[in-house]
Amino acid sequence: MKLDKLDIRILVALQNDGRLTKTKLAEMIHLSPTACWERLKRLENAQIISSYHAKINLEKFIHQTTIMVEITLKRHQLKDFKKFENAIHQIPEVIECLATGGGVDYIMKVMIPDIDYYQKVIDRMLIDDIGIDKYFTYIVTKPVKSVPGLPVELLLQKQQASPRLHASSDE
Repeated sequence: MKLDKLDIRILVALQNDGRLTKTKLAEMIHLSPTACWERLKRLENAQIISSYHAKINLEKFIHQTTIMVEITLKRHQLKDFKKFENAIHQIPEVIECLATGGGVDYIMKVMIPDIDYYQKVIDRMLIDDIGIDKYFTYIVTKPVKSVPGLPVELLLQKQQASPRLHASSDE
């Protein structure tokens, strides 16, 4: 789907405040409410906007610890990756898990009440034998940067500025 500048402005505005009314959003991007609504529905139907969320400030009402974990699997067959990934989906304390290349198979973000609880989560993963060979634990001491959304405008600018490779030099 081709996005124009108005679509991008809608995406950026909603990333910054997903609770904007349609009228306020239309005012911000200088469109009529009807035209804005149509664009918004088109973005939702194309699943470019997949959901709306509230960012909850846990520190205001509960103590929590964030842990980053590097995981290396014992074996690297497709069935081993699937087994691990299926198991991770069943562990609610793992709030993010990314498959990576370059020596470590996965990087996980785990949110738990304390270190003892974290060790119990890891012990359960090891007992369940989901394929872990090695894991390295990094305790997050403070957040340094966290943005509410993706740098949509910057990424699109970089993509448009990138040289295109062609199959032949005759084009």
